[in-house]
Amino acid sequence: MIHFRAFCNTDPPAVAAIWRSRAGQPGLTQPVSADLIQQLIFSKIYFDPAGLVLAFDDGRPVGFAHAGFGPNEARDDIDTAMGVTCVVVVSPGHEGGTVSAELLARCEQYLRGRGAKVLYGGGIEPLNPFYTGLYGGSELPGVLETDREVCKLFLAHGYREIDRTVLVRRDLADFEVPFDRRQMQLRRQMVVEVTSDALPRDWWEACTLGDFDLTRFEVVPRAGGPAVANATFRAMEPIGSGGVGRRTGLVDLFVDPALRRRGLAVFLLSEAFRQFGRQGITVIEAQTMQHNAHALGMYRKLGFEQVGQGIVYRKM
Repeated sequence: MIHFRAFCNTDPPAVAAIWRSRAGQPGLTQPVSADLIQQLIFSKIYFDPAGLVLAFDDGRPVGFAHAGFGPNEARDDIDTAMGVTCVVVVSPGHEGGTVSAELLARCEQYLRGRGAKVLYGGGIEPLNPFYTGLYGGSELPGVLETDREVCKLFLAHGYREIDRTVLVRRDLADFEVPFDRRQMQLRRQMVVEVTSDALPRDWWEACTLGDFDLTRFEVVPRAGGPAVANATFRAMEPIGSGGVGRRTGLVDLFVDPALRRRGLAVFLLSEAFRQFGRQGITVIEAQTMQHNAHALGMYRKLGFEQVGQGIVYRKM
């Protein structure tokens, strides 16, 4: 007999076991332990046990779903006006039926009860309170299109697709810094400064990325003045996880609006990749929205290949 309940303090091993039952599913980090789940999810200061619902079949854990909220405009607290069901994970043999539907319904009830007027399916920045480092790639992508049963679940319960993300990856083994007239001119005018173990820039970034080593690169005019572009990368392995650290993920890229379309992003990322290569990093991961033609063109120019797509769902 199936029964459902909210998270209890003794449940981390059950959550980890359900996650491990999906071994082989693209986009789900494996293997996971109860300790890793504790570090990346339950230790968040805004974690609410009522937002994580588990399903049991005769006492055996067979599924869970987790709902939460993004930040307010100041990014110094959560805002409950919009809620997101971050993940729905169900063990083989129980997907596509009443277990998934009931888990989603209880997440929606929780979000509505906290004041949410709009519901989203699949975490994506800034609605990314949990699961960075566990689901997707460099960032949360919404719902991976390979997660077909969850995609069907949201569509069957009144959600509609509102956007898509494109996940890309670059192997640095054959990376060469692009040289053209514009890049040569930028190298004469600009310098790239790097900050290792960079500090999060606000409360929300500390909450969502504080478990990962951050590296920040900034483009600064040689003649002096403020940075005109910056990029932040996170180690793909959490701090203390013992991972080999051969991958890094781009989580933020900014270019001064007055200086866009001049090759600054390519200049910045090329220098970052060159330095990462010297450190033994072998793979760079990134993502962008499917409608961002300029970003997609830049990634193609830098030799990235598409490795997946995510779907963002919304329900009013």
